[in-house]
Amino acid sequence: MQRYFLDEMSAFNQTYQISSKDDVHHIKNVMRQQIGDKMIINFTNDTMICEITDIQSEITVKPIEHIDIQTEMPISVTIASGLLKNDKYEWMIQKATELGASAFIPFVSERTIVKVDEKKFQKKLERFSKIVKEAAEQSYRQIVPTIDFAQSGKVLAQKLEAFDHVLIAYEETAKSGEMKSFTEALQNVKQGDKVCVIFGPEGGLSEAEVAQFGSNVIGLGPRILRAETAPLYALSSMSFHFELNETL
Repeated sequence: MQRYFLDEMSAFNQTYQISSKDDVHHIKNVMRQQIGDKMIINFTNDTMICEITDIQSEITVKPIEHIDIQTEMPISVTIASGLLKNDKYEWMIQKATELGASAFIPFVSERTIVKVDEKKFQKKLERFSKIVKEAAEQSYRQIVPTIDFAQSGKVLAQKLEAFDHVLIAYEETAKSGEMKSFTEALQNVKQGDKVCVIFGPEGGLSEAEVAQFGSNVIGLGPRILRAETAPLYALSSMSFHFELNETL
């Protein structure tokens, strides 16, 4: 069954409208679903099997069965990453959504190569949002990650107070041979905590930015990773630590 998202609280014996143009098009024209067909809806408070009761300019659905699943990481992980050139950032947020990221903060770093026109950038943000929504549906996520643009490292630094833990991925730490800081940092993270992991663009973070973001600097192993690969390594490691380690 196809999966969709509705930003509403669910309840049996009520009907809900899917009004997103992209979702309506997908249901009617791509999947060619009919009245009586079923789909999975991720509501804000639950995941339900729903039945289509009407198809017009909006799709009307009725919840018929609760699904008892948990596909979200036990911690909330925000990836704050310097914007990347070409389509590398889009590729990264798609894969990071599949790996469990809860939110993204693209920001303009001192070494960001991409030129950002804030008026035109709104369309980019809309595209980013579409990419993570589709990736969330494909990977059976129960939430759609949010995207919150920061115009500079200074603006990003102001947002960091909202997190329980801020980890700064700094390539110079890996070059120095340090390999324990990431593991040690994760030992201090508890279920339900909000974690922000900061990554630089191509060329990495400057020393001034690292100092601006805090003191919890981590390395990601002995190899130097590309800017679009490092967030995926971190998320994979965190998934293993918090979701798989106890079952092995």
